[in-house]
Amino acid sequence: MIITSSIVGVRGDPGVCAYVTAKHAQIGLMRSVAKEAAARNIRVNTIHPGPVDNAFQHEIEGRLSKVLGRNATEFFDQIIPLRRHASEGEIARAVLFLASAQSRFTTGTTLMVDGGMSA
Repeated sequence: MIITSSIVGVRGDPGVCAYVTAKHAQIGLMRSVAKEAAARNIRVNTIHPGPVDNAFQHEIEGRLSKVLGRNATEFFDQIIPLRRHASEGEIARAVLFLASAQSRFTTGTTLMVDGGMSA
């Protein structure tokens, strides 16, 4: 089982307390279910993407640019240590890793795919 969360699941950011709460709750759910399901050899993890170069993120950044008074895409690229958004393929490969036998001893963990934002 792979629960898609967000970088916000391990952070606290102003102005989005309901979203932050929901994403933090996903981690608690994952940790509990991981322990309950382990005896049946079911692995449970969360994946935490940072900003992704896709239509959903572009829409968010368009609205945020108006609030910030500056280009939100550029703002995010400046605060992401790798200085860019993730590609959809990079997120998909991380999910594939968690779904594959390559991670067969990985359960109850958070996989950060955020370009270093949570470091």
